[in-house]
Amino acid sequence: MRIAELYRSVQGEGSLTGTPSVFVRASGCNLRCWFCDTPYASWEPEGEDRGVGEILEAILAFDCPHVVLTGGEPMLFAELIPLCELLHNAGKHLTIETAGTLHLPVACDLMSISPKLANSTPSYLQSPRWHQRHERARQTPEIVQRLIDEYDYQLKFVVHHPEDLQGVLEYLALLASFAPERVWIMPQGVSRSALETISQWLQPWTQEHGFQYCPRKQIEWYGSQRGT
Repeated sequence: MRIAELYRSVQGEGSLTGTPSVFVRASGCNLRCWFCDTPYASWEPEGEDRGVGEILEAILAFDCPHVVLTGGEPMLFAELIPLCELLHNAGKHLTIETAGTLHLPVACDLMSISPKLANSTPSYLQSPRWHQRHERARQTPEIVQRLIDEYDYQLKFVVHHPEDLQGVLEYLALLASFAPERVWIMPQGVSRSALETISQWLQPWTQEHGFQYCPRKQIEWYGSQRGT
């Protein structure tokens, strides 16, 4: 399993915001969001191949009860199955952060699903190949629904402009069932000022629809940098 980084920090998004956690970032992704804030795990994947036992040992060395398996897209890697089983047997609380386009039968305490809206697709000029591939692969409501049905979950949608809000509602309409209070709406941006600007119109809309507003607290705490 190719790993871009493995570190301890504090969860900055979703229902576990503020929770000290070990983050394991898989390197590699089947999508190419134009705004990806971890391009070293997607557009230009870095890292080294590490065995399941080696990854497990590195995680356990932190002696932290919460573990976040993220990416890139961790569900690309079959090694996630034995890794999650071993971590679960070690008593760790596991969050998997995924775009919800792939399914693996993994042990997981919180499936954090971030479906990609049309606003994520890279432009044709940026990458003709990935423009087409991303648009074909990004929307898989049947897999998202399966993850919702099988796991404790949260849904996170990234919003950049007001017109993206209709896209959130249209995606949710594709699902057979979901709990509105488990839907988190997150502003797109990698600076505190950009997030604050979007929050002025996004937060009231989120409350109006019974969803959760999702500030990116790691940006507030650390800025946009690796290992946070």
